[in-house]
Amino acid sequence: MSCTLGKDEKLKSKKLIEQLFAEGKHVKSFPFRLIYLPIEHHGNLPLKVGFSVPKRNVKLAVNRNRIKRLMREVYRNNKHLFYEKIETKFVFMFIYMAKEEIKYTDLELSLKKLSNKLQEKLKDDKI
Repeated sequence: MSCTLGKDEKLKSKKLIEQLFAEGKHVKSFPFRLIYLPIEHHGNLPLKVGFSVPKRNVKLAVNRNRIKRLMREVYRNNKHLFYEKIETKFVFMFIYMAKEEIKYTDLELSLKKLSNKLQEKLKDDKI
């Protein structure tokens, strides 16, 4: 598994995003909220991923963009945790819920907790 976040892995389709927010389930691990939906998509890889930082929580665009860069980097380095636990194709949206920027190491820990919670929830849902 390569540690890249290429074009094929990014969630860009408006239809998929709308369907994700309408029908998706979620898992929380502060400061992340992961909305996921098992759905067939056209990509070669099993995951399509998006990242969001609400303007309501972080006012300055500079700070929102920095947090999104950190989130993408944390995911890129730890995406093997998610790929090991899924068999079907999924669409993910990571939403940042904190009001201020959190350190990289703390983001990494919470992403690992999030992957464990997702695994437990998928076992319960039997996807």
